[in-house]
Amino acid sequence: MDKIVVIGGRRLEGQVTISGAKNAVLPIMAACLLAHGRFRIKRVPELRDVRTMSHLLRIIGARVDQEGHELRIDTTNCSFFEAPYELVKTMRASIYVLGPLVARYGYARVSLPGGCAWGPRPVDLHIKGLQKLGAEIGLERGYIVARAKKLKGTTITLDIPSVGATGNILMAAALAEGTTVIENAAREPEIASLAEFLNGMGAQIEGIGTDRLVIRGVQELQPADFETIPDRIEAGTFLVAGAITQGDVTVRQVVPDHLRSVLAKLTDAGAEVFEGPDWVRVKCDRRVKAVDVTTAVYPGFPTDMQAQWMALMCIAEGTSVIVDTIFADRFTHVAELRRLGADIRMDGNSAHVVGVPKLQGAPVMSTDLRASASLILAGLVAEGRTDVSRVYHIDRGYERIEEKLKGLGAEIWREQEPWPEAVVGVMPPDES
Repeated sequence: MDKIVVIGGRRLEGQVTISGAKNAVLPIMAACLLAHGRFRIKRVPELRDVRTMSHLLRIIGARVDQEGHELRIDTTNCSFFEAPYELVKTMRASIYVLGPLVARYGYARVSLPGGCAWGPRPVDLHIKGLQKLGAEIGLERGYIVARAKKLKGTTITLDIPSVGATGNILMAAALAEGTTVIENAAREPEIASLAEFLNGMGAQIEGIGTDRLVIRGVQELQPADFETIPDRIEAGTFLVAGAITQGDVTVRQVVPDHLRSVLAKLTDAGAEVFEGPDWVRVKCDRRVKAVDVTTAVYPGFPTDMQAQWMALMCIAEGTSVIVDTIFADRFTHVAELRRLGADIRMDGNSAHVVGVPKLQGAPVMSTDLRASASLILAGLVAEGRTDVSRVYHIDRGYERIEEKLKGLGAEIWREQEPWPEAVVGVMPPDES
């Protein structure tokens, strides 16, 4: 198992190129199931989640090859319409194949994502939307089983603007008979990107980028080539890295409009922000000021930046309150930040962060993707050495993060973590 080691105290300076967005490319990969033929997707990040989705498409029968940042997908021989539990439990985005499979083949069997049930969970919005389109859906031994001879357009109003549900319904509606209207649709750039990809395949979607999508179903779709949008969360993470180290960092190949809420908060915190057509620069020569943040659906402050912002607030002047309205239990990084000397008090879905002058390096453990990023950011300013364990989480969403940070001047590297003696002592002998 790998860990990332950070020696704090280095001011970050320079430029970094941002990778393609994981959260954009995963639904686009699933959307390839809507047509018969060969696709080429450019600017695909080399990430664990992309490999997992590639494996799922291969199980369904597609041929998937990635060479560098280009992905080739051939859906000519798809014949197995199931997403097994073994894959879905490792990546919730696997549920994106549900809509395309039932729309094109009339059948899909997709495992419930880990921890989900029929109760008031986000997966319900996917199911209700497909049911309104005419799919018959049941639950069989932990699997969602969907059947439909032909989906029919309708009006669907989402209870909340769920990104996943919007994407699944959007893909299914592209091949439905008649017109579908999605009200209260997610407005995230990743959904707009998916809609543009579908239109490139021959779909007829209007209202892209708004909360009202109108989809006029077509008989069939055709393969298309596409380039993935930049990862706004990776960009935001590196901009916070510049601010937390009182550095001067420029992120390149980005869409500044996708970062508005993060840039506004960085400005409020005292950082200087400059931007061009496809770049953003953050310069900070002093300790930042405490700034409150409440996460919200796009274009609000993203929940995927909450943990990174908290790391910044740990060394800010003053006290900040961070509220996550999207995922009330997304605070597993708090205990690990406290190990570095952070002063954080939890009150429900609110974190009260009292900035301290300095953090101290210590061994910490990643609990999820964005928590991993927050611990690395904190390690950049902590005195001494910080060891971040279980970094397989970060490999799901950040492409070679330690190499990119090293290019900005960080003292950081990856190394293999030995098994603790207590664990080795109870492990069975190697029989190979």
